Amino acid sequence: MTKTEASTPLFTDLAEIARTLGHAHRLMLLEHIAQGERPVERLAELTALTIANTSQHLQHLRRTGFVETRRDGKRVLYRLGKGPIEPILASLRGYADHIRAEIRDLAADPANAEGRHDSITRDELLERLTAGAVTLLDVRSAEEYALGHLPGALNIPTDALESRLSELPPGREIIAYCRGPYCILSTTAAALLERNGFRVRRLAAGFPDWKAAGLSVEV
Repeated sequence: MTKTEASTPLFTDLAEIARTLGHAHRLMLLEHIAQGERPVERLAELTALTIANTSQHLQHLRRTGFVETRRDGKRVLYRLGKGPIEPILASLRGYADHIRAEIRDLAADPANAEGRHDSITRDELLERLTAGAVTLLDVRSAEEYALGHLPGALNIPTDALESRLSELPPGREIIAYCRGPYCILSTTAAALLERNGFRVRRLAAGFPDWKAAGLSVEV
């Protein structure tokens, strides 16, 4: 047997994994499941798919180990499978950022937090948290926050922020975060806070990337 023949099963397995991930709807589902386990009905609502279509994609993901299920009464909840799935998703985002000109342009746009002066990296945030010098603000929905969030983060969804500014401590720097580098929720929140006199920066990576790095989260 040649080395090429011996390696064929490995590449066949890799190709099968690539085929499983080669659908936008499945990647969307994985991104939502990465936030926390959910039933098929809620996943269908979040992705604007039919329940039947959602179930079909979830079965593909389950067969290759990307998702697992558990029963909660009458509901079946989907969660990420075992293994480095969150780093795989993060790597896909990183590669897309590298090869797609439109995403590179978006990252360079001053309106996007990756290219803004007020963004902060994960490592910088860890240093600031150690010093106790910032207030973490999770601007995702209450549902997403309940499924998992950065330790000590305050949850005020972006659409409720303007009416709840009094809940934020004056004089402290605020670090806003949401789902990832191209999620506009924290960008919108940062602009609103700046207009109201707050010192604010946006976490360049969102909650899924924080989890993928193996950092502590609260539920």
